[in-house]
Amino acid sequence: MKTETCKLLIIGAGPGGYVCGIRAGQLGIDTVVVERENPGGTCLNVGCIPSKALIHAADEFARATHFASDNDLGIATAAPTIDMAKTVAWKDGIVKRLTGGVAGLLKKAGARYVSGTAQIVDGKTVEVATADGLLRIHCENLVIATGSRPLELPFLPFGGPVISSTEALELQTVPQKLTVVGGGYIGLEIGTALAKLGATVTVIEAADRILPQYDVELTKPVLNRLRALGITVHLSAKARGLSEDGSALRAETQDGALEIPSDKILVTVGRKPVTEGFGLADLGLTMHGPFVAINDHCATSMRGVYAIGDVTGDPMLAHRAMAQGAIVAEHIAGHPSVWDKRAVPAVCFTDPEIVTVGVLPGEVEGSKTAMFPFAANGRAMTMERDDGFVRVVHDPDTELVLGLHAVGAGVSELSGEFALAIEMGATLTDIAATVHAHPTLSETVQETALKSLGQALHI
Repeated sequence: MKTETCKLLIIGAGPGGYVCGIRAGQLGIDTVVVERENPGGTCLNVGCIPSKALIHAADEFARATHFASDNDLGIATAAPTIDMAKTVAWKDGIVKRLTGGVAGLLKKAGARYVSGTAQIVDGKTVEVATADGLLRIHCENLVIATGSRPLELPFLPFGGPVISSTEALELQTVPQKLTVVGGGYIGLEIGTALAKLGATVTVIEAADRILPQYDVELTKPVLNRLRALGITVHLSAKARGLSEDGSALRAETQDGALEIPSDKILVTVGRKPVTEGFGLADLGLTMHGPFVAINDHCATSMRGVYAIGDVTGDPMLAHRAMAQGAIVAEHIAGHPSVWDKRAVPAVCFTDPEIVTVGVLPGEVEGSKTAMFPFAANGRAMTMERDDGFVRVVHDPDTELVLGLHAVGAGVSELSGEFALAIEMGATLTDIAATVHAHPTLSETVQETALKSLGQALHI
């Protein structure tokens, strides 16, 4: 058996793991990153990036379809068709470039990359099954960055017509009838994209509204758009399993029992941390339910063992994992790095998009809320998408901004301004007095602050 030593060993090369590896290499830490799949984790390979590629292709197809009929812009074109196999190949090309880029960045930073399956022996030793045989690595510090996987329902196991988001992003043809179990952001993103590509889509959601982690005000424009796209949404409904011949989903809805004919059934009811199958349990770490418990250095209950990303709990977001990865590397290098983030942006790439940073209305007693609609924004009008709004939650005594939210076309790009405002402790006056370019969607942020101050200009 071959052996190696290092100061830092990272299991998993997803967003958290590879950022930790790059930052550690930059800091001169002898680092090894182990990954059994392609570098980039769920996000680059079967999550964030490929889903956004599918959404973009669907939006372009929907736009072309729109122009094939009468429209206000006076554009005329023939009815479009789509070759899904070619679309998927284009998506795969983007994924390949990005995953290859991750490997290159790790190498540039001086981190070693090992392709293989890790098995923890103890808190200082990991064995890796590689193509060249077994490799034993001794380390001073160990980072668990193994991510998460789609949650499977026992009465709807993956296989045959029942698919997870991973298989949905590899479809070579558009299913005629798609049923989505779960009205969260993953199901709605993929379901909306496939509806735009021509699928007849039905959504089953157990809660009384879609995207239940958000308030009705934010999700109402998304629900309206789903229905405008011809998507059937059943709320307060539960999937019960496949029909006897497997051609339909059995569900219990407010209208009674239904059998929904389905070529594919996409199950998106959540994700669970990958904590089994590689010896983690033998370390006896303190857990918070299914997640690894950590402190503000991302350290676990065992000295020298850290955990980052989805294995540590919600929010399961790539950018949170990246921030944690950098903190761990800097902490090991002796820097005073701790998790002291004021807010983590959350984005739903639905249609329209939703972005939230900070607290929601009503979460802080005494806070006030103001909203500015895109219907009063010139840029939104010229984009033919003036549905939605920007909203601010603030302390009425200090003017401190506590939360910023938006729903509308392209609002994901406002997430940086929202996060920066809260991270820097901005007040309403700070935002209102900042010159925003005209005509842009970002003007609505300034307008919302002005409205909160009783100084609204354009409404």
